[in-house]
Amino acid sequence: MLPSAEMLANIKEATQTVASTRRPWRLFLDLSALTFPSSISETTTRLAHNVTYFLFNYALLLLLIFLLLLFPNALPLLLFLLLSAAWYFLYFSRDDLHLAIVPLALLTLVALFATGAWLNLLLALLIGALVVFLHGVLRSTDDLIGDDQESPYGPMLGDTPASGAYVPV
Repeated sequence: MLPSAEMLANIKEATQTVASTRRPWRLFLDLSALTFPSSISETTTRLAHNVTYFLFNYALLLLLIFLLLLFPNALPLLLFLLLSAAWYFLYFSRDDLHLAIVPLALLTLVALFATGAWLNLLLALLIGALVVFLHGVLRSTDDLIGDDQESPYGPMLGDTPASGAYVPV
């Protein structure tokens, strides 16, 4: 069965949507932007902003850590590469997502427990959470100022009148 033109268009659109949230790796890995926060308030602001801004990069990093932990075991690695492809083609290429998500989720859970990869996933999540936390806290957001609207604090960080700027009394 050959893929239809509509299915290919949906895959292309989904790919463009996901890729549009991707940030350049040189910006993500910029060592000159790593500084210690001066307060707990700045720490939480940095973490929230960086997680929002670099979400796709963090997700890709978590997937890479998981696959690297599976690398010594060929069968689970191959199985999860195939499952990743299935998620990509069946989930992103359909309009009726609820029909694709339940079987894919069940298949993924069965594969996690049947291959024993759930321990690798748990370890990958712990390592990934530590990496995301450290990067999110240490990565300065000063050079990301043009993207305030994507921040969880939204327009509060801007200098516009709608940003809630203080007015002298």
